[in-house]
Amino acid sequence: MYEPKPEHKFTFGLWTVGNVGRDPFGDAVREKLDPVYVVHKLAELGVYGINLHDEDLIPRGTPPAERDRIVRRFRKALEETGLKVPMVTANLFSDPAFKDGAFTSPDPWVRAYALRKSLETMDLGAELGAEIYVVWPGREGAEVEATGKSRRVWGWVREALNFMAAYAEDQGYGYRFALEPKPNEPRGDIYFATVGSFLAFIYTLDQPERFGLNPEFAHETMAGLNFVHAVAQVLDAGKLFHIDLNDQRMSRFDQDLRFGSENLKAAFFLVDLLESSGYQGPRHFDAHALRTEDEEGVWAFARGCMRTYLIFKEKAQAFREDPEVRSLLEEYYGEDPQALGLLGPYSRERATALKEVALPLEAKRRRGYALERLDQLVVEHLLGVRG
Repeated sequence: MYEPKPEHKFTFGLWTVGNVGRDPFGDAVREKLDPVYVVHKLAELGVYGINLHDEDLIPRGTPPAERDRIVRRFRKALEETGLKVPMVTANLFSDPAFKDGAFTSPDPWVRAYALRKSLETMDLGAELGAEIYVVWPGREGAEVEATGKSRRVWGWVREALNFMAAYAEDQGYGYRFALEPKPNEPRGDIYFATVGSFLAFIYTLDQPERFGLNPEFAHETMAGLNFVHAVAQVLDAGKLFHIDLNDQRMSRFDQDLRFGSENLKAAFFLVDLLESSGYQGPRHFDAHALRTEDEEGVWAFARGCMRTYLIFKEKAQAFREDPEVRSLLEEYYGEDPQALGLLGPYSRERATALKEVALPLEAKRRRGYALERLDQLVVEHLLGVRG
């Protein structure tokens, strides 16, 4: 019942299953995997697609002829397996040139390098059939405020994103750009910290219709925010272009844990939201196996992410179909026709009626909302003792 299939649109990144287990305090514990080998392994697991940074596939400084050979070999693997490349993104964080920002570097030559790298990644993605371009501003932040740079960075990023959108249009690329917020790490503070930061910024761009979000479970959770609420807001704005699924413990470093491994209720409600919203995009697992694992542990991690998602999908459906849950929710929303008639778009008549109606406030002040019972039903469904 929980075997992944391509129609589930599960995706992984070359950098996720290819993670070698290096961290700030320890060297790699796994060998680097050949991208072609990764494509074939993911296809065996029922995965829909594989995403990548430019440097995941083409090492920095690769000569043009070798670059073309690598791309041909990778495309052949995609054709043999049927895997898609839904999304690409540029690595604007590893090169030492980006130590004080890429698009927000105070050095215009570094900003030019970041922009050129982005255009070249868009070209690569177009060759591979990608339709989504993610922008993660990992180095766009600060530890020192004395420069006053925070007054300038918004204009620099706006200029870069407008340039990229115009380039996509000029080249005939159908990219939708998905912007990925994060509160901190690797910088002390990242300028675009939350979903709300980027949602507001999008509408200052020349082509806001081309831009949406790529929210990540771990990023909002690091800051103690509610990821389900963040995704709901993005859906309401029609801006959920892509999503990164993983898990995270609050106030830790960016752990990128296996999906559903820590916050069971949050993951459950996230799957419930995605599946009920009509979201048709990829379910991308931006996570990696623990540093304790060998290669077999990597594929166990990948299977676990997908299996957990499908289990939550089944449980969410059972929860919503539970007669007691339905009854509690019907009572919870209390859709009284008289009250509903007082709400909605403004009219002079409605405002007059609203000011004159006798409100049943004493009864409403005594009302209970049965949230304890409703939440207990969530727990029982998750524990498998109901439905």
